[in-house]
Amino acid sequence: MFKRIRSDIQCVFERDPAARNTFEVLTTYPGLHAILWYRAAHFLWNKRLKWLARFISTAARWFTGIEIHPACKIGERLFIDHGMGVVIGETAEIGDDCTLYHGVTLGGTTWQKGKRHPTLGDRVVVGAGAKVLGPITVGNDARIGSNAVVVKEVPEGRTVVGIPGRIVEPNKSETLKRREKMAEKIGFDAYGVKQDVTDPVEKAIYSLLDHIQVQDEKLEKMAQELRRLGGESIDMHLPKLDDVVLEPSDPEQAAHLRHAKHKGD
Repeated sequence: MFKRIRSDIQCVFERDPAARNTFEVLTTYPGLHAILWYRAAHFLWNKRLKWLARFISTAARWFTGIEIHPACKIGERLFIDHGMGVVIGETAEIGDDCTLYHGVTLGGTTWQKGKRHPTLGDRVVVGAGAKVLGPITVGNDARIGSNAVVVKEVPEGRTVVGIPGRIVEPNKSETLKRREKMAEKIGFDAYGVKQDVTDPVEKAIYSLLDHIQVQDEKLEKMAQELRRLGGESIDMHLPKLDDVVLEPSDPEQAAHLRHAKHKGD
């Protein structure tokens, strides 16, 4: 019992650079307080002292803002960072070395008895505000993005973002370089950011870029073949996207935009 408590304390130092010493962690970390209260309540629940277990978990909720049902199963070294608004349901199961941020819900989607809450594998990270709902399994080393709503199984080592949750793919370096080159050519940069994973919407846009690139290469080869056969040379200027100016529908905004453009010239 005390060995598990020591490991719960130690994991705070491993995952929170703001933690300075054991006394500070023990006295000022509500996530740790909630886990310690849960350990006691879970022990009583297994001893069939269920009312007392629920009373302790309710008291812990008042003091920490974190609601953990005493019947759920939590492995070692769970770290709840900040913690306010975290809800862990009765039949939820959490593996070892997991991390939950504030506002996370491990909830159910039915009023029927039985398994109705999610199961998290080892080393799972669930971002702030995310909702993992239903009797689904989230594999080891998976990542749930902030504010995602996950209602389907998540394989090991994958990352889920969005509403509803979608699995995102890691970028392939060569493919990314080729797409960035094409995007620069036509004056487009999806979202104006660089990320380690590709959002599904961004992926769809880049698929269009791939299609445009293939068409561009085909047209260039056709033009070269036409010149080789004695045809006229084709030389067309393609306008850049930043050459297009869209004026707002509001007259005042349009006048302000024209004034700013005239001042810049």
